[in-house]
Amino acid sequence: MSTISIATATEVFDLLKDDLAAIEVEFARQADSPVAVVTDIANYLIAGGGKRIRPLLLLLSAKALHCESDARIRLGAVVEMLHTATLVHDDIIDEANTRRGRPSSNTTWGNAKCVLAGDWLYMQAFQTALAERNFRILDLLISLTQEMVEGELLQMEKLGHLINEEEYFDLIYRKTACLFKVSMQLGAVVANPSAREGERPFEDALGEYGRNLGLAFQIVDDVLDLTANDEILGKPAASDLREGKATLAVIHALERGTGADREAIRTVLADRSFVRVAHADILEILQRHGSLAYAMDTACAYAEAARQSITDLPESDYKRALLWVPGFVTSRDR
Repeated sequence: MSTISIATATEVFDLLKDDLAAIEVEFARQADSPVAVVTDIANYLIAGGGKRIRPLLLLLSAKALHCESDARIRLGAVVEMLHTATLVHDDIIDEANTRRGRPSSNTTWGNAKCVLAGDWLYMQAFQTALAERNFRILDLLISLTQEMVEGELLQMEKLGHLINEEEYFDLIYRKTACLFKVSMQLGAVVANPSAREGERPFEDALGEYGRNLGLAFQIVDDVLDLTANDEILGKPAASDLREGKATLAVIHALERGTGADREAIRTVLADRSFVRVAHADILEILQRHGSLAYAMDTACAYAEAARQSITDLPESDYKRALLWVPGFVTSRDR
């Protein structure tokens, strides 16, 4: 595998800044509705920012395969619209009050309007995708949406309950990694739109990159939820435990802890609060058993698997950017 990589975030974003700016414009254009409240909610969400990592991945995938079609801009907006719709629905389901350091949309407009706005964004994303007249694009997006909804339903069923690592990885694949995977696959599709399924060079390899990167991304998110403070996260720390979600470090500690350790973790998961057991006590248990380090080591292993997935991709600045992204994912602090 090539050991060349782009050294800084600035270089990667400079490589894509025009395309990313065009995606912002396209997202805003697509989010314009004759019903003012839809536009208001969408504009509020757009202004909230975010890493835009999913459209960034789609762009890198497409450009690594020499795509110059404007479809990459339209589909970049599509994956960000889908991601934004999931965040709206997640905040309602989780009864979240903040998102990225601002009040969540549902605290401003209420659950009912935000559910419908999220639905509208889903349908707008599909309408934009439909205009490409490419069945492979629709096939990927329909399967993706089904998996994301299934993941949310599975997680709701498991709230407050203990799960094993296999169940955890299934959940985070559905909730996060499948969108990373499809973003990469869509880049391959728009680079060669007339090819039949199975005949697009590197679609499988790029999809595998996205899957591994998405798993690493979510594991890091889950560790940060446990360890970062509210100000850095832009939301209350340890939200997952408060919502009854057992993430990888917690599962690791449950399997290795003493009876008292396991009882403390079970209490927090069942209570969905730190009233009887303090957050600091849970962190001490996780530190003592090396559970946080275990989770980060697992994330780094998936990040390296992502790099290995694109070994055969032709050398280019875009490949070097793809080799940089896993390090960004595993070293971020929010």
